[in-house]
Amino acid sequence: MILPSFPSAMPVAGLAGGLLIGLAAAIMLLGLGRIAGVSGMLARASGIADTGAPRAVARAFVIGLPLGALLVTLASSGVEPRFTGSILQLVIAGLLVGFGTRHGSGCTSGHGVCGLSRLSRRSMVATLTFMTSGFATVGLMRAFGFING
Repeated sequence: MILPSFPSAMPVAGLAGGLLIGLAAAIMLLGLGRIAGVSGMLARASGIADTGAPRAVARAFVIGLPLGALLVTLASSGVEPRFTGSILQLVIAGLLVGFGTRHGSGCTSGHGVCGLSRLSRRSMVATLTFMTSGFATVGLMRAFGFING
């Protein structure tokens, strides 16, 4: 399916991915009573956090993320990852995101998927904040010619 404004969009794949993310979050919440936020799982798996899901579950979750992506890539025609910056920029961006998620009491997946589904006010504010910031960043980057489109 091709959308006129987004010729490379894959809405069916996006819908399937969203359903799988929602299913995984529901299983984690209903089965273990834990939120499936990536930053919290990574903090628990790496030993930064002492609370949260059992460490073995957190490690399995974190290991499963790239393994799942690898399986999808091998099972499909593959998705070619693209990043136009340097490795240093990628590392700095990752550290900034990690810093922000620790201070914001969670990441986009924890707040946006799990928190909103539980009608958490804190997650509503967090999601509104990072979505608004993202829209503003893209708008500014387009206005100053850093990205096209």
